[in-house]
Amino acid sequence: MPDPRGIGNQYYEIRERCVVIQIEVFSTSGCGECAKVRARLKTIAEAMGHDKITWHDINILDEMDYAVALGVMSVSAVAIDGRLAFSSLPSADTLRAELTKRLSA
Repeated sequence: MPDPRGIGNQYYEIRERCVVIQIEVFSTSGCGECAKVRARLKTIAEAMGHDKITWHDINILDEMDYAVALGVMSVSAVAIDGRLAFSSLPSADTLRAELTKRLSA
């Protein structure tokens, strides 16, 4: 049954305009310090909203061709929306600022 107030229609219009950012972190399993920093950065991204940001950990050894195509030269590089954004793990403030900028664009 249609919503006589039209609220449902407004919800779907707003939902269609939502921005979803895809973060991909390229690393290897042997880097313990990378894992700690990566976990902190993932927490920041998740705090900004699961519906706005998706996070993918990528083992560079398993996805070497994809990493090279993006220009990844070392671990732990970060790609955002399919483009290399950081050649190494950014600080928490830097990642937060970049995601905020992209979400408000």
